Amino acid sequence: MSKLGILFLLIFLPVLSALSVDNKEPIDVQAQTVVIDESHGLSVYTGNAKLTQGFLMLSADEIQIFSAKHSIVKVIARGNEKKLAHYKQDSSNQSNFIEASALTITYFVNKQIVRLEDNVHFVRGFDSFSAGILHYDIKKDKMIFDKSKDNSQRVKFKIKL
Repeated sequence: MSKLGILFLLIFLPVLSALSVDNKEPIDVQAQTVVIDESHGLSVYTGNAKLTQGFLMLSADEIQIFSAKHSIVKVIARGNEKKLAHYKQDSSNQSNFIEASALTITYFVNKQIVRLEDNVHFVRGFDSFSAGILHYDIKKDKMIFDKSKDNSQRVKFKIKL
């Protein structure tokens, strides 16, 4: 695995979870194909790509990692209609448990913002949400749910008080 791939795993996974205490755990990467083009700052993991670190897991048909000046700037995980891209962070404290799926999951590393698009399902603890689009600001712990671009999926939620 290249320095870019290792850097991605060390930076992206712990930051994305924001709750993660797993950043000292070993990292396991699986994919059918890995293409690393350091000259263009792009790594592509395809074919049932899966990244795990402790209780943290990201899986998708394809995961793209974009870098500039030896830093990861953006990660895009793409699923398909039969199997969405999936993010999961287990926790012994169920109020901190996060699980999300969408056709596309984009993480903007510097801004610490996650954007989920198309057929979004998001579970946090005992609360669940579905929407067309979700903007999740990790630093501010702020979520903005919106309808799909074609208005076919409205925002729905269930909160347990």
